[in-house]
Amino acid sequence: MSEKKRALKTGIGYEVEKKMEDNYDREEAAGTPTHVVNWVNAVTEGEHDKCAECDWKSICTHLRDGVVLCKLVNKLLKADGKSPITFQKKVMSPFVAMTNIENFNKGAMTYGLAEEFTFQSGDLWEVRKGPFLNVINGLHSLGFVANQKGCKPTYTGELKKGE
Repeated sequence: MSEKKRALKTGIGYEVEKKMEDNYDREEAAGTPTHVVNWVNAVTEGEHDKCAECDWKSICTHLRDGVVLCKLVNKLLKADGKSPITFQKKVMSPFVAMTNIENFNKGAMTYGLAEEFTFQSGDLWEVRKGPFLNVINGLHSLGFVANQKGCKPTYTGELKKGE
């Protein structure tokens, strides 16, 4: 059976997707995805397999089921004296993965992440470069919240304005 392909975007949909991909490329050039991966790997060390690569598809695939995200936020919540979120460790369907991602977002907001820095489950689940920028930006912002709370290991991403 062949892999399902999405129809190519045209018109304004194409322009928006292209702009999001360009924005991701700028973040990648600034090293943001690498900082995010290093931080997530450090916080979840011993709890989950590490993400070995820092290209967007590898990161997206590693995070896609939401399990590592839930483990990450649970470590942060525990260090902050808050109750952990529930999640499914064995993901057998897209519905379960998307529920895990939504639970991560709820846990991140409980931890202190502003709602505007959360992302939609489809941004991660659909494995598309443009929307994946929202995931990277959310984790980047969560890293700064963790730094403000004195969480170790420290997130080393930089706060930069685009050129």
